[in-house]
Amino acid sequence: MKLRDYQIKISAQAAEVLNHKKIVYLAMEVRTGKTLTALNTAKIFGAKKVLFLTKKKAISSIQWDYDNFGFDFDLTIINDESLHLIEGNFDLIIHDEHHRFGAYPKPNKVAQLFKKRYSKLPMIFLSGTPTPESHSQWFNQFWVSDYSPFKQYTNFYKWAVDYVDVKEKRLGYAVIKDYSQAKEQLIRRMTQHYIITFTQAQAGFTTSVNEMILECEMQQITNLIINKLKKNLVVKNTDGQVILGDTGVKLMQKIHQLSSGTCKFEDGTSKVIDKNKAFFIHNKFKGIKIAIFYKFKEEFNALLSVYGDGLTNCVEEFDNSDKCIALQIVSGREGISLKNAKYLVYYNIDFSATSYWQSRDRLTTMQRQSNEIFWIFSKGGIELDIYKTVLKKKDYTLKIFKENERTITI
Repeated sequence: MKLRDYQIKISAQAAEVLNHKKIVYLAMEVRTGKTLTALNTAKIFGAKKVLFLTKKKAISSIQWDYDNFGFDFDLTIINDESLHLIEGNFDLIIHDEHHRFGAYPKPNKVAQLFKKRYSKLPMIFLSGTPTPESHSQWFNQFWVSDYSPFKQYTNFYKWAVDYVDVKEKRLGYAVIKDYSQAKEQLIRRMTQHYIITFTQAQAGFTTSVNEMILECEMQQITNLIINKLKKNLVVKNTDGQVILGDTGVKLMQKIHQLSSGTCKFEDGTSKVIDKNKAFFIHNKFKGIKIAIFYKFKEEFNALLSVYGDGLTNCVEEFDNSDKCIALQIVSGREGISLKNAKYLVYYNIDFSATSYWQSRDRLTTMQRQSNEIFWIFSKGGIELDIYKTVLKKKDYTLKIFKENERTITI
């Protein structure tokens, strides 16, 4: 087994950047081989002990790459959430899906711990979508390193004075500052020597993405609950469990859950109310090896009750059996390959545009000519409105929900 020519070229370039800048950001699109490129960069750089931080579901595939391509440096692979458990010294850090450190204005807790422990070490950052929502996401991604091109700024707020057109916007009765309008060209001039970009087109991918929306008729009880919730903002079942939609956000979330047949009650319990989507998917794709993305945990339970032993949530088991796989959208949208599925089927849809664009690429390989994607939307449900929004690279928000549901008063 050997690396592709472009991976060899990029890793040599990346090692040179790493030597001079102590940071290199590989902004390579999904399925172009970021992991192997990063591992080869570590080899050329001369690293002896490497820590590779990633998502839990991606650990096995990274280990496979390491084992099968003959790397001989010491490698520790963990998920971000286990960072606090790691002990020992390293001479290079690789962080996968690094855009997860892009939260602003304040960095998330894992980013803070990462900086506290490793800020003085050389780092390789990996992401196919470095700034999926705003160029303001750049600052904290670099802030974790002492070698950041913005190291003179101690926090986002100070950086924003020079790099963001700060606006004011009304949120309910309050007026807040909007830091999303970063100065892209100015940021690019400061970061361009740290970032190596590479696209699927440059790699020779010719995969087309074909999406189809299929409507599923839900049970009458589901539609009755949704309509009653919209009208009264509260629904109680015979067991005394309450579905409450007394705020705009809660109403939006409950309608989202109910549209696909599940609900979380006020007491914290959750329940499958309607299995029609699970039956629809099972019958429509019977005998076909598919990958299913779902949003809420009870949706997986609905699928499991219909598929039984024919369904798994383990990528390795999926790859080595005839079983179908079901993964939660957020946990499955990054760092894994679902290339062994014939089709990608969505039980539900996430409010996040990032989830849409990242998750639908899980089938892509260089050899694959097309990705066939099916969206299963409830007839008259909220999913189509969400789909139309994320398609425009925008998140589905409360404001959009209220515009679409003009008859509802919160």
